Amino acid sequence: MSRFGNLELGGESEEKQQEQKPLAKDEAYYWSEATTAFQSGEFEQALRLYSKVLEFNPQNAGAWTGQVRMLIELGEFREAKLWADKALERFPHAPELLAAKAVALARSGDTQGAIAFSDASIEERGDTPYIWLARGDVMLARKEQRANYCFEKALMLAPRDWFVSWLAARVRYHYEQFVLALNLLQQAIEWNAGNFVLWLELGRCQQQLGLLGPAQNSYAQVQQLNPDCAEAHIAHVKLSQTGVLARTHGWFKGLFKR
Repeated sequence: MSRFGNLELGGESEEKQQEQKPLAKDEAYYWSEATTAFQSGEFEQALRLYSKVLEFNPQNAGAWTGQVRMLIELGEFREAKLWADKALERFPHAPELLAAKAVALARSGDTQGAIAFSDASIEERGDTPYIWLARGDVMLARKEQRANYCFEKALMLAPRDWFVSWLAARVRYHYEQFVLALNLLQQAIEWNAGNFVLWLELGRCQQQLGLLGPAQNSYAQVQQLNPDCAEAHIAHVKLSQTGVLARTHGWFKGLFKR
């Protein structure tokens, strides 16, 4: 057998050894899994995974912040504030943690406290996309026009980043700015058309705006990309039923007019 054959066999043997080697489920592993869950819109799962990160390293400020952000995404604003307070005892100067608490306060109705924590996050030299998304969130809660600048700043810090555009859209959606959310999602889809989460969010916006046909198409796209997405399946069926009822109503209405 030639030495090239030996090299090939050696490569196969090495691959098998790598496959058989168990994956180390450590801090880095759970951090990666939490990030993936977050980016897939699986906020409950991400919350649990950030907790697993902290089991390995209680000093991981990012994981504490991640938990607060997941609670906010889940609408648990009171719990988010309590968890932020607990985390800030360990990391009183963490910019993104201060920003997350600002959002929790803003969405709980304490806009005065929210702006104070948002200011503090920027004073700590916080210049990340999330710092500015959080500030935009606070500004929207305060009904201030400066929110637009904050979102522009966040997007400028993360050019062509679908994830930041998606997060910005979710903030806009929360404050019922559906047209602006839709624009952000269409932009994000240009950069990552194969991501089902973006199409799901787009369908929600279109539905809120009464664009039922486009919403159906968006949910159908989700089902193609992720057949296991129950939310898209249910929404698609309901919209189909709504369309049938509307057409039936129109037919009867036309019949009686004759």
